Amino acid sequence: MGHIQDRWYRAKRDPVTGQVVVNAKGKPVMERTELYGKGMRYRVRYFDPDGNERAKTFPDRQKKRAEDFLIAVESDKREGKYVDPRAGRVSFRSVALRWVEAQTFDYTTRERVQSRVATHLLPFFEGRSIGSIKPSDVQAWLRWLQDRQVASTSRVLYFSHLVSVFSFAQEDKLIVTNPARSRSVTRPREDNARVRPWSGQRARAVLEAMPEQYRPAVWLASGLGLRSGEVFGFSLDDVDRDRNVVRVRRQVRLVENRPVFAPPKRGKTREVPIGAALLDDLDAYAERFPPTPVTLPWRHPSGEPVTVTLLMVNAEGGPVRRTTFRTSVWLPALKRAGIESPTRADGMHALRHLYASVLLDAGESVKAVSEYLGHADPGFTLRVYTHLLPSSHERTRKAVDAFFGTVLDGLDGPDEDQAA
Repeated sequence: MGHIQDRWYRAKRDPVTGQVVVNAKGKPVMERTELYGKGMRYRVRYFDPDGNERAKTFPDRQKKRAEDFLIAVESDKREGKYVDPRAGRVSFRSVALRWVEAQTFDYTTRERVQSRVATHLLPFFEGRSIGSIKPSDVQAWLRWLQDRQVASTSRVLYFSHLVSVFSFAQEDKLIVTNPARSRSVTRPREDNARVRPWSGQRARAVLEAMPEQYRPAVWLASGLGLRSGEVFGFSLDDVDRDRNVVRVRRQVRLVENRPVFAPPKRGKTREVPIGAALLDDLDAYAERFPPTPVTLPWRHPSGEPVTVTLLMVNAEGGPVRRTTFRTSVWLPALKRAGIESPTRADGMHALRHLYASVLLDAGESVKAVSEYLGHADPGFTLRVYTHLLPSSHERTRKAVDAFFGTVLDGLDGPDEDQAA
């Protein structure tokens, strides 16, 4: 059990007997020590769970704080919640980098998270110890992001990383509480901006403005709902012509700035129906631009080599890189199509939105659309596209009219012939 030492006063002892001198009430008579009036007055002395002696000092007139601290320490020791006050002196930077390395992300995701931490967390918290960061500092960081005009969606993502870094430190007993979870911190929220799919007319204009070699990018994204990496990893060998479906089972992505083949997002392979017209267009393209065998490592530059006969390749016969395609093919095509000032909503993802909107307008179920798009669950699809669901007013009117016209007519009672 710990105790509190008063560094300014001590019990007076008889110079002859060495016994403690007591007053009329039987209490020790106190005398000033050589440290009287110097530095902190109260020192809390206690043993940590490993048996090491620890101490914490408090100024004059704060004995109650010292007592409360000692009570809290003993309570935390009993409940297994004790955190060494010195543990929090480790730098935020080292904890954040250890957190990234400890995650089980895939290779590309790890690179992206490292970049976000280096760009949006470390510049603000650089030089701070993990234990010195308070909720007010977290709130100031959120304001810093806002002043830099970071999009709300991105602020939500970066905040989730910060919360995880502090939780990581908390689990490792470097800090007692997570400052990012404080009630005084205003958690960022995404703007619920509605997805506005391109019109078919705009998609056709972009298709016509696209170099012929890269037109399958528009066909595959708008006709199958493929992501850009899946488009660049598409092979006609993925088409099951007996069942008229495409097996979406790979994408091209960059790891350590090198292209690799990898499973689709979240490793979620899927099957997507393909129409006869789209398949005819792809076959016709393959006659003009013969598919090219491309060998890339699987998942990581050090992974097992895999050869895929890709439908669409770059000018050198290699895999199409997403960033190069955007700057040298996609954006020039948008400009030729009359889209002079493209926004973030004018990326290739707009064609996936178009695909989803066409299916929903045709009455396809949200569950099916979710499966075809490779979403995590139908709930996510519904949240993104609920405003695109066709109005049920007309269907309701027709259903009720039919009900009244066939069933309720028989509830008017027997006709005259039956009554007779």
